[in-house]
Order: sequence, then C-alpha cells, then structure tokens
Amino acid sequence: MSRKLTRREWGLLTLAGMAGAILPFGCASSSSAKAEGKKRGVVLGVQTYSFRDRDLDAAIAAMHQLGITSCELWVGHVEPRQHQWRRNLTPEQAKENQENLKKWRANVSMDEIKGIKEKFAQAGIAIQAYNPSIKDRTPDSEIDLAFRIAQALGAEVLTVSATVKVMPRIDAFARKYKMKVGMHNHDNLKDPNEFATPESFALGMAGNSEYIGINLDLGHFTAANFDPVAYLKEHHAKIYCLHLKDRKKNHGPRTRFGEGDTPLAEVLKLIRDNNWNIPANIEFEYEGDPVEEVGRSLAYCKQVLQQS
Repeated sequence: MSRKLTRREWGLLTLAGMAGAILPFGCASSSSAKAEGKKRGVVLGVQTYSFRDRDLDAAIAAMHQLGITSCELWVGHVEPRQHQWRRNLTPEQAKENQENLKKWRANVSMDEIKGIKEKFAQAGIAIQAYNPSIKDRTPDSEIDLAFRIAQALGAEVLTVSATVKVMPRIDAFARKYKMKVGMHNHDNLKDPNEFATPESFALGMAGNSEYIGINLDLGHFTAANFDPVAYLKEHHAKIYCLHLKDRKKNHGPRTRFGEGDTPLAEVLKLIRDNNWNIPANIEFEYEGDPVEEVGRSLAYCKQVLQQS
C-alpha cells in the first residue's frame, strides 16, 4: 500500500513547481518544453515505463499533472498494450498476441506514430528518446521499424535494451538514419552478452560508428558495484541520457531516492556544474503509487539542484 505524501513533502513539490503544470496544456511546443526542462541546468524527465500501470493517455495525464516536460518513451506505450502484459495469458492467448503484434509491426502507419507525438506536444512534453527492446533474434525489419518510429516521434536518441552481439546490426541502421543509440545496462554480470559492465559498453561500441553510445542506468550500475561518478567523468561524451533510480550495492533492492547507495546527488550536480548535455530520466520500479513516487523523486532532484 502506498504512503500518502506528507504536508512537508507536498510543499517541496509545490515549491519545485510540480504541484500543477509548468506549461499551459495544449500550448507548448517541443522546443519550449526542452528549454523549460533545462532551466536548472539539467534536463529532468521520466522514463514512461514508470507509468506502466496505465495506458498512454493516462501516462501523459500523470506527467502533465507533475509538470514533466521531457520523457523517454517506453515501447509499451506505443505498441499494442496487450503485448506488454502477456504474463497472465494462456499459451493460446500468448500465441495470438504475438501474431497480432507481428501484424501491427508489419502494418503500422507513421501517421499513427505522429499522432502519439502530437499528444505529447499538446501536453507540453518533449520526447527525448524512444525505448524499444532489440535482441539477437530481432529481424532487421523490426530494427528498421524502431528507428522509423523514433524518427516519427521526433526523438533524438534510440535507447535500447539490447545485447553486445546485436550492436553491429543496430549500428547499420543508426548510420542509415543518422540517429544516436544509447545502450541500456542492467546488473546481470553472469551473461557477457548483456550490458552491465564498463567492459560490455566498450565491446558494444568497438568497431561501430560515432552514433553508438550509452544510456547509463545509475541504479543498476551501482547495484553491480561500479562507480557511476567515475564512469561519468571519463565517458560523459558518449553518455546520451541517464536513468535515475536508487539501489543498494551488491545487487540490492530498489529504494526511494536518497535511501540507497546510488550517488544521485553527486551525479546531478556533476552534470549541472559541467553543463553536460545529458538528460536524466527518472525510472520508478519499486512498490508504491507511480504519481506520488515520481513526484517525490522529482522533488528530491530539484532540491539537490538548488544546492551549491
């Protein structure tokens, strides 16, 4: 059961400009949203996976309520929704679901995708990145589709839950579309084909073009016992965006911001003080109400950025 915000915490949200909308609904352009998002020196946004409990329209409404003006759009808010919630399906339903998804991917119109972009624009939210999953068995046609969707959405970056082996194929499309790709890491150290270590990132970039970079998940990097501050200092030019989450070391649990081992405050100040163009997207993954917890995380980040 989620805990209600205290009066003090709600006050922090209000002072941070998040109790209502920062921009008038229906009036903001993507460029103005980006400018508003960076007024404190860091583009603060959200990974829409944080609102995986609701459909696209409800997720946009939640972001608008919190005054969010930048996001990384999760594939589950673009593709047919039943695909993302297949865990409770029978084998027959799962098979039908996969067939329907395959048909959608083969026939989806970019006008439909541009309609999604317009919904975000009307809410004053810029789509900074699009986040699909691309694995070794993903056909080239679906990799191409991911880039076309990202392009139609107006995203600057394609962030991918991918593998080391698939990166040369992804890079071929990155060159074709001239789009940056950020490799997303988890904390699985047992599979060398997964992105989790500095070495796996290096392998993912080796031999590929300048478009291939990193979507650094600070929480997972910390849980895998690596130092995100040191890595950011050395590789900031290749880090296209961050996932903000707090976790304990040694593959520990996800926590509220400030309760784990992830040096979130130090990272945010490092980006601010060096004026690095690295958007930071909150990704909510622990138990609780998404709107309350994302709001709490935003308040934490803005309070940090007001400090010297």
